[in-house]
Amino acid sequence: ALNGFVLVVTSEGLIFYSSHTIQDYLGFHQVDVMHQSVFELIHTEDQQEFRRNLHWALNPPHTPEGEPPAEGGKSLSSSAVAYKPDQLLPENSSFLERSFVCRFRCLLDNSSGFLALNLQGRLKFLHGQNKRSEDGSALPPQLALFAISTPLQPPSILQIRTKNMIFRTKHKLDFTPLACDAKGKIVLGYTEAELRMCGTGYQFVHAADMLYCAENHVRMMKTGESGLTVFRLLTKENRWKWVQANARLVYKNGKPEYIIVTQRPLVDEEGGEHLRKRSMHLPFTFATGEALLYQSAYPLSGFPDPLQRKGKTSKSKKTSHSHGGHSQKDGVDPSSLLGAVMRQDKAVY
Repeated sequence: ALNGFVLVVTSEGLIFYSSHTIQDYLGFHQVDVMHQSVFELIHTEDQQEFRRNLHWALNPPHTPEGEPPAEGGKSLSSSAVAYKPDQLLPENSSFLERSFVCRFRCLLDNSSGFLALNLQGRLKFLHGQNKRSEDGSALPPQLALFAISTPLQPPSILQIRTKNMIFRTKHKLDFTPLACDAKGKIVLGYTEAELRMCGTGYQFVHAADMLYCAENHVRMMKTGESGLTVFRLLTKENRWKWVQANARLVYKNGKPEYIIVTQRPLVDEEGGEHLRKRSMHLPFTFATGEALLYQSAYPLSGFPDPLQRKGKTSKSKKTSHSHGGHSQKDGVDPSSLLGAVMRQDKAVY
């Protein structure tokens, strides 16, 4: 019911708890942020402000400029000192109240990649951490920030209206589906297990849209974001559903770890309009792109001759490293675009 999400952050900067509604505001799933460093989510210019507000006296130990506080346990714990409760202010003290603004990384379709949040709450003793000091003795509960995080700018009416339709999926770097939220399961009809057992995820994409999606996939691997991509997804009922998607890389310790895709279902007329605009930009006149996809004149229904992988790897979205390039029947790599189309039932077209 809140216009925001609950966040509990320890004095060391670890997210002890986040309500699941963090996904509606930042796009991160609750389980992906809990027990991670909060500084990985915060804009570098705002990290010092957040660290200041975690400290009971607004005066944390200084960390050298440019040193990422979340890297390694040493610098993380050095920013927090263990205190005995009698050394700290009483918990009901007004000095422990906090209200400040920070920019958090946001995977949803906003231009800067960050969302300004107002964090309002207070420092309270966090029980149940079971931490021990260096000599092995149990540490008393330490202060942690309990806050409600709300967007600085209230959402527009349009955002509120379309938010109910938007769903999110999580993928490996080669686009293999890992997870899908409840709304996505309703729109597409698949269970999470059905999405995960089928390969790279391109087998859910219409043949005419595969190259376009693969191009934006490569762009995302280079820049961190795909930009808005409009394409057709195969639903459980063997129908094509137009979606407008934006994919972003999520980094952990400076390395890309997985992809989050935010998708909004479109009506067929809207999708068709996008397809017309797209075909005007392409260097060939036929809108399906199948001849380019196969580099051959084969129709979709059946592939009479074995196709050599060599001929099409340049057009496949970087052959999946997870499959190590194992070949399937006819020497077609199942993780390639052609392999993905061959796994589809031709009746859906």
